[in-house]
Amino acid sequence: MFNFLKGVVGGSGGGQKDLPYNIGDPYPSAWSSWSHFRGTSKDDGSPVSIFSLSGSNPQDGRLAAGRNGVKRLRTVRHPNILSFLYSTEVETVDGSGTKVTIYIVTEPAMPLSEKIKELSLEGTQRDEYYAWGLHQIAKAVSFLNNDCKLVHGNVCLESVVVTQTLDWKLHAFDVLSEYDGTSGTATGPMLPYEWLVGSQYKSVELAKSDWVAIRKSPPWAIDSWGLGCLIYEIFSGMKLGKTEELRNTASIPKSLLPDYQRLLSSTPSRRLNASKLIENSEYFQNKLVDTIHFMEILSLKDSVEKDTFFRKLPNLTEQLPRQIVLKKLFPLLTSALEYGSAAAPALTALLKIGSWLSAEEYTLKVLPTIIKLFASNDRAIRVALLQHIDQYGESLSARVVDEQVYPHVATGFVDTSSILRELTLKSMLIMAPKLSQRNLSGSLLKYLSKLQVDEEPAIRTNTTILLGNIASFLNDGTRKRVLINAFTVRALRDTFSPARGAGVMALCATSSYYDTTEIATRILPNIVVLTIDPDSDVRSKVFQAVDQFMQILKQSNEKSNAGDTAHAGSLGLASMPGNAGLLEWAMSSLTLKGKPSDQAPIAASNSVRPVTTTTAASSGLIETPSMAPVRVSSSSDFADAPAPPSPTSTDGWGEIENGIHEEQYSDKDGWDDIEPLEEPKPSSVLANIQAAQKRPVSQPKPQAATSLRSKSTVKAVATKDEDDDLWGSIAVPTPKIASKSLKVKTSGAVEDDDPWAAIAAPPPTTKAKPLSAGRGRGTKAAAPKLGAQRINRTSSSGMQ
Repeated sequence: MFNFLKGVVGGSGGGQKDLPYNIGDPYPSAWSSWSHFRGTSKDDGSPVSIFSLSGSNPQDGRLAAGRNGVKRLRTVRHPNILSFLYSTEVETVDGSGTKVTIYIVTEPAMPLSEKIKELSLEGTQRDEYYAWGLHQIAKAVSFLNNDCKLVHGNVCLESVVVTQTLDWKLHAFDVLSEYDGTSGTATGPMLPYEWLVGSQYKSVELAKSDWVAIRKSPPWAIDSWGLGCLIYEIFSGMKLGKTEELRNTASIPKSLLPDYQRLLSSTPSRRLNASKLIENSEYFQNKLVDTIHFMEILSLKDSVEKDTFFRKLPNLTEQLPRQIVLKKLFPLLTSALEYGSAAAPALTALLKIGSWLSAEEYTLKVLPTIIKLFASNDRAIRVALLQHIDQYGESLSARVVDEQVYPHVATGFVDTSSILRELTLKSMLIMAPKLSQRNLSGSLLKYLSKLQVDEEPAIRTNTTILLGNIASFLNDGTRKRVLINAFTVRALRDTFSPARGAGVMALCATSSYYDTTEIATRILPNIVVLTIDPDSDVRSKVFQAVDQFMQILKQSNEKSNAGDTAHAGSLGLASMPGNAGLLEWAMSSLTLKGKPSDQAPIAASNSVRPVTTTTAASSGLIETPSMAPVRVSSSSDFADAPAPPSPTSTDGWGEIENGIHEEQYSDKDGWDDIEPLEEPKPSSVLANIQAAQKRPVSQPKPQAATSLRSKSTVKAVATKDEDDDLWGSIAVPTPKIASKSLKVKTSGAVEDDDPWAAIAAPPPTTKAKPLSAGRGRGTKAAAPKLGAQRINRTSSSGMQ
């Protein structure tokens, strides 16, 4: 019989050294004759609790009760009952005889009395936590009595432990027995080990060993009495000394007092069932219990309930005990977000609770959840992540951002929702410094090239601002190919005045990357045109920029005259007073905290004065001179927006210019195909074209175009751009001057090997004068060439 019981417990071992767990320090209190130790697993070092019971006599009744407790704990499983992990029984021989020790290993837990001292809760927070704990123990007792027809027999303070998540759990099953109510005439003990129960915890009938009355009582009678004893002990703060002390109700909360008295009724049949205690007591209806209960059954709630709950949760956490929020609510929240049962507003609560953690805990507990959420297909979750990126973005490592986060975030650049595209763009201010050159100069710049022709003017503006901010992270070759063309060919010719202003200021903020030749031939000719811009804010920025770049050229000239040419070609704004203010302007428009509706796409000139135009104005409209109202993305658009029409081109050729409509466009005409490390060389055909363009070209007689353009006459002035790299494929569109756009069909066949043929002017229908030798291709008009030229702005751009 003894060997059989040992087999049930878990077998015998060679001693404590064979236990697969390390036994640590003991706790000062434990139930009955058991000892409670801290412990760790020898395999992975995870924490556990180890209970041990020793006896020198193999037939000792305490050992028999202990074996009963091990068997019951292994077979009875419930969320509010201590989780069993391992057990064994060890025999050791010493000089006086044989010693038997039973070991039980469970999840890590601490005696309730010790945890109460550690938490030191007071007032309302203490009552709410006690209510939550009693609620859990009542559920465990109800499960044993009503579902399993078992009687615990010794519910008290020492039979309750607290886990790492601050949950209360029931253990100490040595007295646990089946309820034998069917044998009403039996006189034998129903609880074989009831003698282990202290006399102060015994109900009247149990103290008398009236087994007939016990069997006639409901299954919960004995344990309901035990619940009453537990309530007294936790609120009085002292261990129950004798039964008469239960009459002292001064420390019992008034809302719990009626149920407390019913639990301790002298008549067993009238005692309150633990299940009724949970359902009827108003004491359990408080914020902490309701919040945790909602989180535990979150999967059963509908979307409206979830959304309402999570919007209130950030404020609610301020009112709850902080340790309980961190150790109980926080794990529930992270689990709900990872498995998709939580709504998007839950991320706000997660980040707020995470801000209470130390840096190490934040890295271990918060960041892994956030990284997983980036892979979510839920648009609301993606919006929430980008809105709060300023709270966690700096904590993400460069490798994590480059390899795990950016590939998911980049999908937002081409999303149909304008608010998601805008938030994705702004998030790059934090992510770009952590990206590799492969993602930064390759992938990101391709997306920014497309966003510079986005249908939302605020997005185009913010794209220019972002490019100015991340310029310092690009390599030299990429900067030379991208910045000037992006700011001049795209931004300065945008029909949205804040976008033009952003282009001017971006040029100023990045002036240290341009040499004097670029400033004189490519930058000043393009910005001087805007000195007559109809928008006063743009004009003020332009005059500031002109003065600034002229000062750079003057400094270069002075150094050259002085014989110091070491830095003559690379004088930048870094040496100019006011540079810090310009960079601050460029940063401030993207780093404003709060809702996207509060963020401005550009700022004013040197004074960092915010302009009246905002990235997402509350009215949704922006009024500009000589321009129809422009709708700007609103931060309230969280629902899926209808798919907007895609831009026809990414190179600025996607509009009808001068009556000529391009019917086929190529994405490769933009600056999304740049290679950051090597300077691309033009093909031999393109080189011949460019060589031909350097020679003077005389225009055909105006009569040659009259048959094609009715009464409208176009005068094209083509110039040569000094930059002959891939950006050279972005030609400057000439303004629209005709009231109605006309489409022109070319009559001649286009040569396949001529990359300029697609944008060349059609051959005249009337005979033109013969072209002089060396002028280029026979009947084809000269293609527009890049460089400084006079620009006549149309009414749609608000410029004359």
